[in-house]
Amino acid sequence: MKNLMITTLLVILLTVSANAQLFRGKPDASSISFFSKSPLEDIDATNKKAVIVLKTTTNDIQFGVPMISFKFRKPLMEEHFNENYVESTKFPTCTFKGKINETIDYTKDGEHKVTSKGTMNLHGVSKEVEADGTIAIKGNEITIVSTFKIKVADYGIKVPSLYVKNIGEVVDVKVNAVLIPFEKK
Repeated sequence: MKNLMITTLLVILLTVSANAQLFRGKPDASSISFFSKSPLEDIDATNKKAVIVLKTTTNDIQFGVPMISFKFRKPLMEEHFNENYVESTKFPTCTFKGKINETIDYTKDGEHKVTSKGTMNLHGVSKEVEADGTIAIKGNEITIVSTFKIKVADYGIKVPSLYVKNIGEVVDVKVNAVLIPFEKK
């Protein structure tokens, strides 16, 4: 699965023109998390294995998130998430491919409120997603912070009636990514 995401990243890199400025997620400095509020027990998990790429000349942004890499506070929650809900072996990766709408001068330090729009594929279902966030530029690092909501049912994730009160219908997703320039080795 990790090899698939690395291969995907390499394909993206090979299709980028030589003069494009490409940034990638800094290892272990980016996370994607979610939170589900429910009457019986809140559910939250964090994933630090996402592959994130930003092409600053076009504002194109892409994420690849290995579903099995979400870590929960309880092992049983993690097991149910992977086996019963997102079916991580059948649908190993969640992807987002989109564009940041605002024009940003990535050569100048500063913070910018942004919106992005793109297609997220989760559990084999592709849906348009719009999100608000901020981009902070400091030196050679770009930090992206965004939160948005998704409806579990929109992605064909079925919750057994026995557990319907345990899992919220809407999940809050948070992206906190630190990006650095991509360097060919």
